[in-house]
Amino acid sequence: MTKKKDIKFLRVSHLRGPNIWTYRPVIEAWLDIGELEDSPSNTIPGLFERLTAWLPGLVEHRCGVGTHGGFLERLQEGTWAGHILEHVVLELQNLAGMKTGFGKTRGAGQPGIYKMAFRTREETVGRAALDTGRELLLAAINDEPFDVKAAIAALTDLADRRLLGPSTGHIVEAAVERRIPQIRLTEGNLVQLGYGSAQRRIWTAETDRTGAIAEGIASDKDLAKGLLASCGVPVPEGAVVRSPAEAWDEAQDIGLPVVIKPVDGNHGRGVSLNLMTEADIHAAYEIASKEGDSRSVLVERYIAGNEHRLLVVGTKVVAAARGESLFVTGDGKSTIIELCDSQINTDPRRGPTEDFPLNPVTPTDSEIMLDLKRQGLTPRSIPPAGQKVLIQLNGNVSDDVTDIVHPEVAHAAALAARIVGLDIAGIDLVCEDITRPLEEQRGAIIEVNSSPGLLAHIKPASGTPRNVGKAIVDHLFAAGENGRIPVVGVTGLLGASLVSRLAGCLLHLTGKHVGVANGEGLYLDARQVTAGDCMTFEAGERVLINRWVQAAVFESNAQSILAEGLPYDRCAVGVVTDMCDASDLSAYYIGAGDSRYNVVRSQVDVILPEGTAVLNAADAQVAELAELCDGGVIFYALDEHNEVLAAHRAQGKRVAFVREGLMILAEGAEETPLLQVAKLKPATAKHPDSLLAAVCAAWALEVPAELICAGLRSFDATPPGKN
Repeated sequence: MTKKKDIKFLRVSHLRGPNIWTYRPVIEAWLDIGELEDSPSNTIPGLFERLTAWLPGLVEHRCGVGTHGGFLERLQEGTWAGHILEHVVLELQNLAGMKTGFGKTRGAGQPGIYKMAFRTREETVGRAALDTGRELLLAAINDEPFDVKAAIAALTDLADRRLLGPSTGHIVEAAVERRIPQIRLTEGNLVQLGYGSAQRRIWTAETDRTGAIAEGIASDKDLAKGLLASCGVPVPEGAVVRSPAEAWDEAQDIGLPVVIKPVDGNHGRGVSLNLMTEADIHAAYEIASKEGDSRSVLVERYIAGNEHRLLVVGTKVVAAARGESLFVTGDGKSTIIELCDSQINTDPRRGPTEDFPLNPVTPTDSEIMLDLKRQGLTPRSIPPAGQKVLIQLNGNVSDDVTDIVHPEVAHAAALAARIVGLDIAGIDLVCEDITRPLEEQRGAIIEVNSSPGLLAHIKPASGTPRNVGKAIVDHLFAAGENGRIPVVGVTGLLGASLVSRLAGCLLHLTGKHVGVANGEGLYLDARQVTAGDCMTFEAGERVLINRWVQAAVFESNAQSILAEGLPYDRCAVGVVTDMCDASDLSAYYIGAGDSRYNVVRSQVDVILPEGTAVLNAADAQVAELAELCDGGVIFYALDEHNEVLAAHRAQGKRVAFVREGLMILAEGAEETPLLQVAKLKPATAKHPDSLLAAVCAAWALEVPAELICAGLRSFDATPPGKN
């Protein structure tokens, strides 16, 4: 029996921050393809046909060829199993609804050993796609059956459970467009936009500006309606009742028809409309009382017209959608349940998840059953051919009407949100014609909702999709704001912990609350709160989620970059003290020369265009990193005659050096003397090159020279616990 070809995973890592592959999170897998090293794809009979039959979407992969069908071209010409697995995993993620396109595969310098990286939006789903991709590829290679449909269904279900919901994801995408960083704080939809003291938080369509009192008012429909009425906003008259008999009495006082709803309900649950008889009102009372948290029920005048949902963000209506009534037509042989499935639920806009703008209709729901009962029907009734049966009077709000909302209607909706106190609100109103003022047509606002759903506006059933995520992000961050605080990154082995700690102390002297995570510990305002190595992604996030922190400094080395990636997406200042020792990286299949250079360059790659690289001019390879920086460059060296430093200064640019024991900052011909190194504390004076690096980082962030001098005088380089 022929031995089956195999692919083994030697290591699988989630690089959560910028890394040697890309700026975004990736899963990196080290592969041993064994004897497949001697079997490129064009030598395996039937592999091309099986893969393209199972995953026809592979034709869209452009690969290194750069054209449509590029990957398939490579597959036919001959490529290796690691590269094929990369594209299979990407396609599986796409089919599971987690769109992505980045992937790379490189040899690790040993026969049959490869490093593969692929972009993933969620670690658990990415790892599952990797395992599934391996099984699928090996089945294709060894000509074995594989249930592609079941595998994709399982991945899709996992993605639905693990990814951000569509509303939250839409807001996050809008933040990405504005280059605002984000951190997912839970496995749910709580997301931080921005860093430290500049952050804002969202939870679907709620923000950290959404007050608990406002939410409480919105959930109490009677209280909210009373506040709106007192401010002149048109609302239907009504009252709270606590028994079916009281509901009927109130309905007669208001005038039939009426609406019955829970006092503290939401999302339209338990609402019955257009009620005319005592029996219907008694039945509707029981439905509503079961939905709310109490037996209290609200009876209101029925407003004729179409239901509308207006989304208010801040002080403006940014989107509006209109609802429609649902009917089925009898055929003389199908039950109402069957008619709903064939005439309503087949609509591609309807589905069970948040990815669909409309929900499936279930005729056995109590509200629908009441409407059917009033027509003398049940869900299992068989209407005669041609008979039109009302299924839902309202609740299918999905047709965009944003562009035709009358200004007075928009003003009333925005006013209602402000009265309740919500910064983001879904305003439900009923009127015949949204292009006319409410007063002209006896229209009214019937509810003000906190945490409104956004999908009807993002993916309307008809009309123009609205970028409500952008409106929410613009509400949270004023023009010109990006949610960023000054971030300094320090990479190297020579005194990097000292550089990061001193840079943090110098920034703290400007009055900022500063967090530092380095190889010695985690510091807040120069006070060590955690001892030990904190060059980890987790420690970095601890700093960035702290609302107190106004500036942050992080130390990284080649190992931490290779293991997890950087803990921030971009930095204002990136310091590189030296190239790491290649012998320390052999476990990562990293050697000397270009491989080492490509790891350390990550620190420079993440510098913002308005930022600065601080580079050691005495290290030739470090100096070469200057050409990769999108921002400015400051060179430092102990010797002012260093060729790189001198040439940079001759161009009028910034440098730092030591002359006769005096630390000097220079920009072109202009010099700013600081302090004699010998006058500093003994432990500090031992590291003049590290002092220069930290001083340059502070200089790049416009810390005044006098504060830099004060910080140098008081700083003690002795690590905490060793004094």
